Amino acid sequence: MHSFFAADRGLLAIVSLALALCANPAAADWRAELPQARLVGEAEFRWYGFDLYQARLWSAAPTPSLDTPFALELVYRRTIPRHALVETSLEEIQRVSATPLGAQRLDAWAAHMRRAFVDVKPGTRITGLNVPGKGARFYVDGRQSHEVNDPLFARHFFAIWLDPRTREPEMRQRLLGLDPTRNKSSTP
Repeated sequence: MHSFFAADRGLLAIVSLALALCANPAAADWRAELPQARLVGEAEFRWYGFDLYQARLWSAAPTPSLDTPFALELVYRRTIPRHALVETSLEEIQRVSATPLGAQRLDAWAAHMRRAFVDVKPGTRITGLNVPGKGARFYVDGRQSHEVNDPLFARHFFAIWLDPRTREPEMRQRLLGLDPTRNKSSTP
C-alpha cells in the first residue's frame, strides 16, 4: 500500500510541475504569442566559409516587416560566447542605423542583450519575437530569457537582418520569402 501512495505522490509532483511550467509566462514558447505564424523564409549564415547559424522568419503576416509581429529564430552551428553576440549585434545595429545612436542608449541595449543571450553552442536556439509598439521578447531553447520594452531597440535589432542595408541582402531576401525555390507550406 505504501508504494502505491509513493507512486501517486510522484505522479502528482510531475503533474504539478507541468502545470506550473504551463502557467509561467517565462516558460512559454514564442509560438503561444504567434499561434498563426507560418514559416516565411529561412537561410544559412556563413562567415568566411564557416556555418554560424540557420535563420528562420515566422509570421502570420503575408509580408512581414519591422511593423508586424514576427519571430526570428537562429539555430547556432558553432560555439560563440555571449559577449561576442552582444558586441557583433551592437556593431551591426550601428552600421545599419540611418542616424547615429548615443552611447547611453547603446549601453542600455547591450545590458538587455547580455540578459537575453547566452553562450551558444551547436544546436542552441535563440528566438527574438518582434512586438510592434512594445519591444522584443527573447527565448533561448524555447524558454523566455528576457523582455525588452523598447520599440526603438526592437526596430534597430531586427533591422540587422531585415533592413535593406543589411550586410547580407541575399539572406534578407530568403527570410522575407522572396526566394522562389522555397516551400511556403511549413508550420512551427
